Amino acid sequence: MNSESQIDTYRYRRILQFFSGVIARILWWDLVMRRVPVTRQRALASRSDRYRELSRDFRGLAIEMGGVMIKLGQFLSSRVDVLPPEITQELKGLQDEVPPADTAQVMGLLREQLGDIDRRFEYIAPDPLAAASLGQVYRARLKPPRGESGPGAAVVIKVQRPQIESMVRTDLAALRVVARWLMRYKPIRRRANVPALMEEFARTLWEELDYQSEADNAEHFARIHADNDRIYIPRVYREHSTKRVVVLEDVESLKIADVDALTEAGIDTKDVADLLLEAYFKQVFVAEFFHADPHPGNLFVRPQSAAPGELIGAGGPSFQLIFVDFGMAVRVPPATGESLRKVLFGVTQRDAGQLTEAARELGFFLPGADMERIEEAIDTVLTQVWGRNLLDLAQPDPREIEAIGREFRDLLYDFPFQIPQDFIYLGRAMGMISGLVSQLDPQINPWRKIERYGQQLLRSQSVAFLRERGLSGLLEAARPYLETPLRIQRLLEEAEKGRLRVQLKSDRDGLRQQERLEKRVGQLGWSIVSAAGILSATLLYLERRREKRQDGD
Repeated sequence: MNSESQIDTYRYRRILQFFSGVIARILWWDLVMRRVPVTRQRALASRSDRYRELSRDFRGLAIEMGGVMIKLGQFLSSRVDVLPPEITQELKGLQDEVPPADTAQVMGLLREQLGDIDRRFEYIAPDPLAAASLGQVYRARLKPPRGESGPGAAVVIKVQRPQIESMVRTDLAALRVVARWLMRYKPIRRRANVPALMEEFARTLWEELDYQSEADNAEHFARIHADNDRIYIPRVYREHSTKRVVVLEDVESLKIADVDALTEAGIDTKDVADLLLEAYFKQVFVAEFFHADPHPGNLFVRPQSAAPGELIGAGGPSFQLIFVDFGMAVRVPPATGESLRKVLFGVTQRDAGQLTEAARELGFFLPGADMERIEEAIDTVLTQVWGRNLLDLAQPDPREIEAIGREFRDLLYDFPFQIPQDFIYLGRAMGMISGLVSQLDPQINPWRKIERYGQQLLRSQSVAFLRERGLSGLLEAARPYLETPLRIQRLLEEAEKGRLRVQLKSDRDGLRQQERLEKRVGQLGWSIVSAAGILSATLLYLERRREKRQDGD
């Protein structure tokens, strides 16, 4: 190749050949063989093995080719909320299998970007600290400033892989063709605008390749968490950074997923889980700017001083939660942020109507979807999962699932849901955070934890409305959250006076409505669950029930 603007024809054709083979195999087995009575049972029984085989083939291709293929595999491996475990488990280790680029070539690019690196660095480690899909990281030490004695600052140098821009351009061109192929399949076309999702993926990828943008992101996160000294963002050395090189403070400590090491260091892992949730609540719902790649390699916990045997965090000395790698940072669009807050408040009040309307605004439902029926389903699911810890949520009672499936079999058949474009990275991040939190504190009750965050958000919004619109604006904003208890009180007063009239659709519906009323009177309070989590859980449940129903037909 003579220019990075050109397409690597061999690479381009190789990617298209692979995905055309994948699509052909899926169509053959899931559309043809499943419809033939003689081969139907064989097609159903072999599906898990076929998914594993396809995932292994893709993993091999990704390791061999690198670039966007690695990034795509890592993205898919984290989508445990929408992909079968046969796929996510097979791709799970892809992060640790990225082969490093030749160090001599990387150092050549570093000199091209910074000039005489010996004037800037006392030392650069000969071997990479980490090899990622788009770049490599080396430990180093800066030269001390003039007039100062002693060693310079310990840093990490992140350098792009040689020729990575050409590889990304080629890979994205091929994947755009694959996206158009997928849109020819009606079930996919109805539920997702794959080319639009592809463009969102591409946009974020190009931003991740701009290391000046990564430096901006790091400094933005430092401002977001400036009021919390338990959250630490490494310093950026702008004078040693360019569009293809970024130098940051070396802050590596204990990995957040290493529960044994954290415990041995005297750190209360429950406090770590709490702080991680607090950080993401602020990023998503307040700052509307979140770290979109919170895998365990990008989060560290740094112990502070503690007396022997004293837990760090639980009333004792503090620890710090450290974020690194700010290439994948996503800004939540204003309209999306407002709808997310509506979802949050809807779940807070267990108001299925408000929750459904907010989800509609976010784009989770197909045109023509039966909103009343969906509201009933959300209300039922919300009632079932309310107050349960993460361990219970991960291991639901099969009888409850079966009961919900029977009650809403019409929704399972129509499945009027889709994945909004703005949620591909938020859903991924929330899934990864959920996994980390469950490792740190399997018994955590997310409802109680997020209750505090919801109260904080409402208080902050109340202050803002009072400042901007005065008392009348504040009362108007708070009315939806204040009226429900008053309505229930009026309802009870009418019942006591014998003036309450109830029209029942059926005895079953009446009993269910009475039970819901009792639950709301007895349990009304500030409790919350993350918007992406509750919606993803609902979608996942309905999708898996639909698949099981189809398999049984």
